[in-house]
Amino acid sequence: MWKKDDSHLYEQVALTKRADPAELKTIFLKYASVEKNGEFFMSPNDFVTRYLKIIGDDLPNANTVQLLAGVVDQTKDGYGYYRIYPYYRNYHYFRNYRYYRNYRYGEHWDGLGITGRRYEDMGGNWEGQGEDLGTVGGTGKGCGGTQFLQLRLISFQEFVAFESVLCAPDALFIVAFQLFDKTGKGEVTFEDAKQVFGQTTIHQHIPFNWNSEFVQLHFGKDRKRHLTYPEFTQFLLEIQLEHAKQAFVQRDNAQSGRVTAMDFRDIMVTIRPHMLTPFVEECLVAAAGGTTSHQVSFSYFNGFNSLLNNMELIRKIYSTLAGNRKDVEVTKEEFVLAAQKFGQVTPMEVDILFQLADLYEPRGRMTLADIERIAPLEEGTLPYNLAEAQRQKASGDVSRPVLIQIAESAYRFALGSVAGAVGATAVYPIDLVKTRMQNQRSTGSFVGELMYKNSFDCFKKVLRYEGFFGLYRGLLPQLLGVAPEKAIKLTVNDFVRDKFRSKDGSVPLAAEILAGGCAGGSQVIFTNPLEIVKIRLQVAGEITTGPRVSALSVLRDLGFFGLYKGAKACFLRDIPFSAIYFPCYAHLKASFTNEDGRVSPGNLLLAGSIAGMPAASLVTPADVIKTRLQVAARAGQTTYSGVVDCFVKILREEGPKALWKGAGARVFRSSPQFGVTLVTYELLQRWFYVDFGGVKPAGSETVPKSRITLPAPNPDHVGGYKLAVATFAGIENKFGLYLPRFKPSPPTSKATAAVGP
Repeated sequence: MWKKDDSHLYEQVALTKRADPAELKTIFLKYASVEKNGEFFMSPNDFVTRYLKIIGDDLPNANTVQLLAGVVDQTKDGYGYYRIYPYYRNYHYFRNYRYYRNYRYGEHWDGLGITGRRYEDMGGNWEGQGEDLGTVGGTGKGCGGTQFLQLRLISFQEFVAFESVLCAPDALFIVAFQLFDKTGKGEVTFEDAKQVFGQTTIHQHIPFNWNSEFVQLHFGKDRKRHLTYPEFTQFLLEIQLEHAKQAFVQRDNAQSGRVTAMDFRDIMVTIRPHMLTPFVEECLVAAAGGTTSHQVSFSYFNGFNSLLNNMELIRKIYSTLAGNRKDVEVTKEEFVLAAQKFGQVTPMEVDILFQLADLYEPRGRMTLADIERIAPLEEGTLPYNLAEAQRQKASGDVSRPVLIQIAESAYRFALGSVAGAVGATAVYPIDLVKTRMQNQRSTGSFVGELMYKNSFDCFKKVLRYEGFFGLYRGLLPQLLGVAPEKAIKLTVNDFVRDKFRSKDGSVPLAAEILAGGCAGGSQVIFTNPLEIVKIRLQVAGEITTGPRVSALSVLRDLGFFGLYKGAKACFLRDIPFSAIYFPCYAHLKASFTNEDGRVSPGNLLLAGSIAGMPAASLVTPADVIKTRLQVAARAGQTTYSGVVDCFVKILREEGPKALWKGAGARVFRSSPQFGVTLVTYELLQRWFYVDFGGVKPAGSETVPKSRITLPAPNPDHVGGYKLAVATFAGIENKFGLYLPRFKPSPPTSKATAAVGP
């Protein structure tokens, strides 16, 4: 069975793109195990168990498999009903079945226990029931028992047609209709409805009265009227309420118009489980009847069900009182008054609503959170939501072609380049101030005294003496380098995180740190040349005499290997920075996620900025050493031969405080820069989203949540078939069509002996 957990519905509907017929053909042939006259077919087991994997690994219930496969076999030219003696070799009795034709004997029907010779055209267009056609096969040994199975074959054309059905907006109702349309004539008969509903576990637990007035109104007094698709959709929803009312009457043994709290709970949990949130299900007995007697009247029973059906209207009534706010507390009197404008919500339903809200926290008031706690989880209405939740949970476990992964990395690289350029431009003036503060020497200064008292003084002097554009000196090489630098950092981090992502979508903390470290190390190939050119241009403005310094002159002076001067210090700074930054950002982003699973752009910026504070400040000593190594020392200034030499000389000449110079400017530069970069990167992924079959950016949209946990997605589920498993799950949960999934356990020898002759 599909398991349930506490969740909310993902409300975005997306139209699914049709699959390529050539791709569908390849997939179909992969699973089709039956060949006839040179044409391949899928057996019910091929489609339901092997391809969709709806049932699981246990032995499937054969009748359920046949029924589900019948949804696809719309020509209804399957192989009729077989009476099978299981454990006998080649003992198969054919029994014709109304409206089915072409009774053939199949060969090696996988998973259904039928083997032997092929017999074709064992009849045709049989209208009656119960006539034995005879025995096929020889003699053999075995033990008794009979079983009836309807073997259907699914052609490629039917396979493609069903894929188009799954893409339809009303696929949930269409598939349900095809489940009941046993003849393929586009209508549902009384016998069809009774037979299918009779197989469900709900109707087996609480039988439905097929002689009721409700049935007569839909199918006529003689039960000969057939339902069209629109009529059937209405019938499918109404029969649930009718079944619940019948169950109430069955449990009201004293005919007093009341049932016990336990009977009330049993009816709701059995017949209307899809309307119950975990909270409401837990409160059924406590809420029963609305009084301490816990006797449920028929009026209360109807009011309770009507309330659950009207929860969308309840939300609208609340919004008229609270506007866009979610935390406004509304009293019962205020709500009743507002509800009169709509006219569909009764005072009893409002009483039940506030009663349920008070069971969570007794205060006589209600907020939107109380409504969401009570509102049914309507995941069955949107199979797309179930399928998307299934895909995102299991996406880390689904293998994808290498070319797809390369394309995804290239896509991320392009977006990261743009995001990096935006972030660098936004904070470049702060970066210039940081660089000049870090390069200011306490001893051996060329001018004999400190040029800048602090970062703010530096900013004022640059603006006064070099003008506004002086704050952007060296920006061009920064942009040329920062694009690939930030791009490779973001791409590598995402790539490594994806490799360690577990089935539930989480990434272990150690893997997050490793991913960040790998990202930081990979960027040095771009960072070091970029930094050394940028730094020399930034400090050039301090000297008003001499030749003008440009990026090209710096490149000529340094040469290729000179561009990687201070690379060790760059590694020492960038690896720990990213190892700290990216895990902090991921966890802050998760903490800022709202109830719907979304993260607003403002919260993304805040998360990116906060995460940059510890990362930027803790690696400041490495940044100071890197800056000193990369800046060309002027006359009278100390020179350094390497990382260790630089560290020792700074401590000896300037003291430990010098290692933390520019820490404030660095934090004020790195925090907003990475905040802007990450929010730009995330928003670009939302605006220009391309589905590579991987994980969507967390918080980019409302998380598709559901009580229903589906099996892991099959990579062969393409186009509409991405929604197939979710659609069948939606039918089960929305319409109460819970079919038995597995074969009952065989009786033990003791039990067999007890009932034997």
